Parts: sequence; structure tokens; C-alpha cells
Amino acid sequence: MTHEYLRALQRPFTGIVCCLLCQAVSGQKVDSFTLIDARTNLPVAAHNPLADGAVIDTAQTGSALNIRANTTPAANGSVTFDLSGATRESRSEKTAPYALFGDKPDGDYSQGAFNKGKHSLTATPFNRSTGKPGTPLTITFTIAHGSVIDPVRSKGPTIVTLTGEMKKWHTLTLHCPGPETSESANPNPFADYRLDATFTHPASGKSYRVPGFYAADGNAAETSATSGNQWQVRFSPDYGGDWRYTVSFRTGTDVAIHPDPGSGSSAGFSDGATGGFSIAASDKSAPDLRARGRLGYVGSHHLRFAETGEWFMKCGVDSPENLLAYDDIDDTPDISRRRKSWAPHAADYDAATMSGFTWQGGRGSELLGAIDYLAGKGLNAFSFLTFSLDGDDDNVFPHLLNVGIADYKTAANASRWASGKVHHDRFDVSKLDQWNRIFSFGGTRGMFLHFKTQETENDRRMDGGTLGRERILYYRELIARFGHHLALNWNLGEENTNTDAHRKAFAAWFAANDPHRHPVVIHTYPDQKKSVYTPLLGGASDLTGLSLQTNRPDFTNVFPDTLTWVANSAAAGKKWIVACDEPGDARHALRPDNDAGNSHIDGRKNALWGHALAGGAGVEWYFGYAHAESDLSCQNFRSRDRFWDVCRHFLNFWQSSGAPFWTMSNHNELVSGAGDNANRCLAAPGRHYVVQLHRGGTVDLDLSKVSGKFQVRWFDPRNGGGFKTGSVTNVTGGKSVNLGSAPDAPDQDWIIHLSAER
Repeated sequence: MTHEYLRALQRPFTGIVCCLLCQAVSGQKVDSFTLIDARTNLPVAAHNPLADGAVIDTAQTGSALNIRANTTPAANGSVTFDLSGATRESRSEKTAPYALFGDKPDGDYSQGAFNKGKHSLTATPFNRSTGKPGTPLTITFTIAHGSVIDPVRSKGPTIVTLTGEMKKWHTLTLHCPGPETSESANPNPFADYRLDATFTHPASGKSYRVPGFYAADGNAAETSATSGNQWQVRFSPDYGGDWRYTVSFRTGTDVAIHPDPGSGSSAGFSDGATGGFSIAASDKSAPDLRARGRLGYVGSHHLRFAETGEWFMKCGVDSPENLLAYDDIDDTPDISRRRKSWAPHAADYDAATMSGFTWQGGRGSELLGAIDYLAGKGLNAFSFLTFSLDGDDDNVFPHLLNVGIADYKTAANASRWASGKVHHDRFDVSKLDQWNRIFSFGGTRGMFLHFKTQETENDRRMDGGTLGRERILYYRELIARFGHHLALNWNLGEENTNTDAHRKAFAAWFAANDPHRHPVVIHTYPDQKKSVYTPLLGGASDLTGLSLQTNRPDFTNVFPDTLTWVANSAAAGKKWIVACDEPGDARHALRPDNDAGNSHIDGRKNALWGHALAGGAGVEWYFGYAHAESDLSCQNFRSRDRFWDVCRHFLNFWQSSGAPFWTMSNHNELVSGAGDNANRCLAAPGRHYVVQLHRGGTVDLDLSKVSGKFQVRWFDPRNGGGFKTGSVTNVTGGKSVNLGSAPDAPDQDWIIHLSAER
């Protein structure tokens, strides 16, 4: 078996140039530890890296284990291990990989045995030439043998185990053994079995009924397994302290789609099992979403994080819609040669921080690198279709193929759904597990996940467009597998053409079945906004927002469209989250840096800032179809690198200015030279004013109805940086005032922030 370490050397080298075969130099250190499954020589995904304080349950990992020390440089002379506690071991390793229990010359890790209980592990690197020690690393961990859960009140014929970091907002996985079956077996494991777990927090009275899913062997991302006896439930607890759970495992024809939790009959196994666990505070820090909590709809025009109370302004990418058409993901076709390698982002992959999210010896690294690049540029969202069959791209779908990949490719002109190229009621377990690795990494980098569940070409494929068996199974799989993520929305359809009644039924289903009540939005054509959105306003539907599309290459209708639907939703009694997720026109939209035309200037003035000053919740950028790195062909986000700087400046303004955008609304009537694409004003009158000076010059602000003194600061939306001082530093209310001239570049656009002085 080729060792993971050797495979890493065979991959294209993307890090800082160094020679792994030369002697170590000064500054050597141990960076982290990785738990290794000695049977496969691969990292145990849940413990890569192995966190301080981790609980390792051998019922889930197996007992054939080893621990690798990860060093800088990668070949570091020697490393000495000192393991104390329930198991004792001392060892010096002179060659990489550095393993606690050693490894064989052919690259296989040796198998060690850990006793149950607490352990302390220290690894110290030594310079090969001087023998001097470098920077050591010490962690503690606990070995459990099938006893991660609290056995109090546990019952049931099958042992149920819970894994994950027992911390607030961290994902926990409940492992529930069931019958031995497969993706293609009958009874259908996706339809004829239903696993749910009810998690209860007695101190708060909160209770969540969370759907589970068939997980094959429980490790399908790594094994590509199609069979096994494992079902799982994923849950991210929102309170610290003691929790209890109860498992329901039912069977019967189509029991998974039945609205009655008691339908069907007991499936045995884990049915009725109960247990408990205790949750500590998260140890993460921003941008990791686990430090900020779940992002939720709270009746405002903006979303809010539950842990920190921060309000969210979105700025990310809407393209490519076929982001998940990726050659490292199992059973992804390559129709029209649109499948991606994401190779331009290979150099953005950092094994030290991302290897825990790869699969099968490093697969997934390029897409992880792409997401890390976006986050590094300051963006906070990306979107993707989860069902693109018979649409613009035929390569993304969660369903199980009904034919081989080769046969699927040859049916170029057939409807792949209607012709049965995929199973309508069965899902590809390993593919979805690999998707989840990508989404989980996004969460650690603070990324909002925009799930687009269908597009216009296929929105009537499932059940003829109704809420029927196929659609419910699909929705249930999405919620069960991905609903544990902390920042996302469910988009009912891109350029949607379903009926009003069906849209309402879809939204109602998500509201009733998503235990975390993630926002539900919908997207439609620019000229159909009024007819689609109006019947869904207020209490007429369970929608919490919309996803705007516009149609002008200069983005000039972003501001008026946003303003209209912010106002319409408020007037209907339910404030929507109004995002503009496809600004611009279908052909051009945001063009690449080397062919930008005027799209970057117009995008900055009219879309980015225009949307925010209309009261919008944020923008995702669409790449059009007429230029390189388009909505379907893009796999290099650096194609628009310069514009991402503008987006970062935009988000930095809201984070640093103190302007409470969530309490502010458009007040263009207060500024001179106002208009849809002229000067604009967002205000909390008497407290904060954000004025866009659209074409340079000067601007008057009407403060006649307020009193007090206001500080005047200028912000450069083109180049960012700190706040600057113009010719006027303070103004007083009770009259209309001129805000003076800009610090420099008087003919360019500027953002002016006024805040009341205390």
C-alpha cells in the first residue's frame, strides 16, 4: 500500500520551496498531530488534526491506531515521543513520517494499542546536525471504547454512539447501526427506513427533531462504500450543559416521506435508544463559524449570528453554479467537458490546516484551496447547484446513477431524469459525504453556503413540479446531511417557474422539517419579480427572503429593485432578507480582470454599494457566459482578483465603521443629487448616516429634523484603508449642511459616514 506521506510527495508541490531530503535547519517545530488508522495508513478524518482534549472512540475509529507528528520542516532530523497516562510509550523517530508507534520501511504505519482513559503526548523535534531541540507540542486526549455517550438512561437493542467535539456549535454525529443493506437494495434505505433523533436541552426547554440518513459503512467519503449497516444523525448543539437524545428508527413503504413521526413500524436496532451528553463552550475563534453560532432569520432585513449577536452582510460568489462538478468527487460525470479540476487553486491548499477535510489520500485539495482563496480575499459566501440535471450543466446531482458513467455520457441529447439515467429515490452516499467535507471546511473559514436546489430547466422534473415523493426525499436528504451547518440558505429554485401553490408548499415543507429553520428564499427572472414574489409576501408563505436577479450590464437596476422588495416585504408585515445574487446581465455581469470593461466600476458603484444603501442583505457575483472563466467554465477565482479587493473594502467598512446597517434604511430624500444611480443615503436618522457620493463633487445632507453634533469621516471604496478626514470634520443638526470636499480624488466616488457625537 502506498503510504499517504509518499503520495503527498508525488502531488504537485505547492508550498514554500524546501528540500525534504536535506538536514533540518533552525526553527524546527512540531505543528500538530494526526491520528492514523494503521489498517489503511490514512488519517482518521475526525481527528486530523488531533485536537487537544479530543475523545477518541475506538468503536468508531477501530483499535489499530498510530499518531503522526507533523513538523516544520516536514523532514526535521528526529522526533522524540513521550506518551504518559493510561498508556505509556517513549520512542525516537529518525526519519519522516514521525510516528508514535513507528512505521515499517515499506511505508506502513505500525499498529499500537491504547488503553482506555486519559493520555498526555509530547513530541519534541531535534536538529539532525546540532542535536538541539526545537519547539515541542503537547496535547491531552482520552481513549473511549464505545462509551463516548453518557450511559445514563441508555437503552435499546443496539449500542448507539456519539462522536465529535462535545462543544457548542460543533457538529456531533450520532451513529446508529441498522440492518445490513446498500444504496440499491430493497427495501430502499432512503425511503423505506426513517431515522430521526430528538435532542432535548432540559435547562432551556429546547428540543429538536433531527432527520438522519443512510451512511453505508459510516466512512463512505474515504471508502466510497455503497453498502453497510450505518445510519447517522448530524447535530450542532446551540446550548451548553446537559443534553438528552431519543432515537426513532422506523420502517415501512415510503415511511421517510410520511409526515407522521409514528408512521410505519419499529425497525428494531437503534429504535428507542436514549442517552445523554454534556456540551462545553466552543474553543474556536473568528472567522470560524463555531465561534459565532448559527446564522438565523430574526424578523429583520439582515441575518444575525446566535452566539455573538453580530449582524451579517454578505459578499461572495454566485458562480460557477456547477462548483461541485469536480473530478475528485465520486461519480461526477463530465458532460460537455465541464467537470472541473480546480487545478488553478492547487497552490492555495495548505495541508497543515486543510488535510482533515480531504478524502482518500488528499483528494479535494484543489477545491478546498479555492474556498480558502476566497476567504483569504475577505469574501464570506459561495453558492452552488445541488441538482443540475437537464439544466445548463448535467454533472451535479446527489442521486445514485442508474447506469455506468460511460453510458451516462453517451446519452447527450436525452433527458437524464426522464430517461432513468439516475435513480429518482436513491442517493450517492460517498458523493454526499465528500460534499460535506467541502462545506465543513467552508464553515471553518466563515463561509455562508447558498444551496440552489434546482434551476429553471429542471424545476418540474421531480413529481412534475409538485411536492411529491421524489422532491420530499431530495429535500429530506439535504436537510439531514447538511442542515447541521451554521450559515446557509435553501433556495427553492433559480429562475423558478413552479406555481405559486407549489412554491408555498416547498417553503412550508422546509419550515416544518428543518429543525434549525435556516432561511428559505427563491430566485426568479428579472421581468417576473412582481408576479412571482408578490403572492409570497407576508404571511402568505414561509419564505424568509428572496434572491434577486437583474438584467442590465451596468447594474443600474440593482438599487431600485432592492429598494422595492425591501419596502414591499416590510409593508406586508414580514421583512425579507433581500439579497442580490445575480447582479448584472446574463451575458457579461462581473467580467474578469483582464477583460473588465466598465463592469468593475459599475459593479462597485451600482451593485455593491447601491444594494447595501437600499437596505439589502448582500451580494453574490455572477460571471456571465460571454467571457473567460464564466458561470459554467470558471475554476479560477483569481480571474477577478482585483475586484475581490473592492469587496473586502466594502465588508471592512461595515465591520469597522460602527454603522448599524441592520437598523438603517434608505433615505435618499436627505441628500442632494440623489437618484437611483446618483448620490444615496442609508440612515438611522439622528444617529448614523452613510452617504454615497456617486460621481465625486460635494453633497448636502438634510439634518433639519435632528439635533446634535456629528463627526464626518470619509472612506475610499476603491482602495479601502482607514477613514480619512475631508474639508469638514463636524456638522451640527437643525439645518441642511454641506459635507465638504473629499480628502483627495475629488472626481471619484466616496463613502461618507456621519455618526452622532456623544
